[in-house]
Amino acid sequence: MRNRLSPLTPEVWLNDIFSSKAVMQGAVIRRKARDIERFAGMDLFMREIHRRGFRVAENSGHFIIFCNRAPVSWLTDAPETLSLKESGSKSFKDFGV
Repeated sequence: MRNRLSPLTPEVWLNDIFSSKAVMQGAVIRRKARDIERFAGMDLFMREIHRRGFRVAENSGHFIIFCNRAPVSWLTDAPETLSLKESGSKSFKDFGV
């Protein structure tokens, strides 16, 4: 679903993202999933990811884009999945601070 109020076309929005300094250096960038859907659409975004040979991970409504072709490996095992309701909001009191 493209944002009709945006002056940017999906192609211009994607070009803006993928011409950033971090991307040029092969770093990692993060974008909200709703912004990707709103400004470019998931299909166009994923085609661009594949065209560039990048990888992308999704977590809690954010996409983490690895702007290189290096392998990605997790350094921790996946914890048991909790719902947002189960995990609840956290405060400093929860951590004894």
